[in-house]
Amino acid sequence: MLKFWKKRVSMQEAKAIKTTHYLTPKEIDTLLEKVEYILMAAPSPDTFTEAPIHFTIFLNTTQQLPEEIKDAVLEKFLTENEITNPIHIMSQLAPVGFATTKQNTPMPMLLIQPQDIMSIPHKYLHVIDFLAQSSSYEEVKKDSLTGWSYVYENEA
Repeated sequence: MLKFWKKRVSMQEAKAIKTTHYLTPKEIDTLLEKVEYILMAAPSPDTFTEAPIHFTIFLNTTQQLPEEIKDAVLEKFLTENEITNPIHIMSQLAPVGFATTKQNTPMPMLLIQPQDIMSIPHKYLHVIDFLAQSSSYEEVKKDSLTGWSYVYENEA
């Protein structure tokens, strides 16, 4: 279960999570030393009623994964987290920055905008991003909360 949550109003009126510092490349490397993956869950846009949760899985690898491995990894996450109805699936290497917030662990950030990629320190990680349904993440659906959880090697 995700450990750290931040209240959001709605996807149309989402309040940004305040960041206090972007991690440097060296800080990112230190942070990820024993991390296997990070799981993030947030509300989907309101129009996706059958897939109300936006999941992002940040795998701690900089290697391009073959399609059969991507499929197996996604299937494992879906099964282990009681996730159903995945749609709009993206699975690829992508730039990921990290920011400190009021939470105990830095917030991972999938960088999409060119200006963010140019200005925020980042590392390319394999990211699986999708919308889905799950009975295990009621806080996201009912209370519009966003959370992330780090899973460390030998912990999963």
